[in-house]
Amino acid sequence: MDAWQPMLVLLGVVGAGLAGLYGLGLWLAAARAPLETGPFAGGLEPGEHAVSRFHVRWYPVTMIFLAFDMEMLFMYPWVKVVSEVGTTAVVEMFLFLGILFAAVAYAWREGALRWT
Repeated sequence: MDAWQPMLVLLGVVGAGLAGLYGLGLWLAAARAPLETGPFAGGLEPGEHAVSRFHVRWYPVTMIFLAFDMEMLFMYPWVKVVSEVGTTAVVEMFLFLGILFAAVAYAWREGALRWT
């Protein structure tokens, strides 16, 4: 049992710490009130609630943004190693960009970029 004593003491300290933090959080928490809309977007009165749902037409825009965001995420490390790897890195990047361009062209053809 002597081998497990430090583990049990540590477990007790962690449990007491968690209980203390949870109690402190309950003690310091503000009284819950319903969400109220206040000025946002430059201090203007909002036309809708701040946590209201977005129209479905924003979904394709979000997906295209994420696609280009991922493109940049992959391009930053590529820039660091392109001089070491050489021509194969350039070919792979143009292949990646070609696939991304094909996806954007497909989205454009299907009307994902139209707002009406």
